[in-house]
Amino acid sequence: MSEPVRILVADDHPLFREGVVHSLASEPDLAIVGQAASGEEALSLARDLLPDVVLLDIGMPGWGGLITAEKITTACPATKIVMLTVVEDEDKLLAAFKAGARGYVLKGVSARELASVVRATAHGEVYVSPSLAAGILVALTRGRPADPLEELTERELEILKLVGQGLTNREIGERIHLAEKTIKHYISNILQKLQVRSRVEAALFAARRS
Repeated sequence: MSEPVRILVADDHPLFREGVVHSLASEPDLAIVGQAASGEEALSLARDLLPDVVLLDIGMPGWGGLITAEKITTACPATKIVMLTVVEDEDKLLAAFKAGARGYVLKGVSARELASVVRATAHGEVYVSPSLAAGILVALTRGRPADPLEELTERELEILKLVGQGLTNREIGERIHLAEKTIKHYISNILQKLQVRSRVEAALFAARRS
């Protein structure tokens, strides 16, 4: 039997958060590993627990969901983020995906549907509320950069440059003060975004465009 999907739930409304926790915890293949009431707490727990999925309220006080998503994506690149929202807002949706989210879910969904979204995003799929899906696909297609390097974050570009210098994952981690495992996840994301098969191809790709 495979390991259950490990989930962190972050929402500042205790009643809603506890309802989500209760419904997901009843699923045998899902496990709640932590709860947070603010973005700052969510980032701290994500760093400590390294969950597979973070369910993140977009409207939390303090940092808010978008800033929190960006910080968690940077600190824990293997963790998938699913935004929870009460509003169907295409601009917020685009901002959420730009911040690193892999799912965007309305809080009115059923417990069964939410569990399905968590499973899907944990396995690398992307989920958008059906009512917003058509709009986001059009917007993403229209706004796709001509150069795939433009899709890389500043951190990913920094790591790609070090790959091009011939550094190993461990050496890159020591250089920029990140764990070797974290570097490995970053490089996986870089290869996917550049649509290349190896770190050598990625380095050559960047060199041809420098």
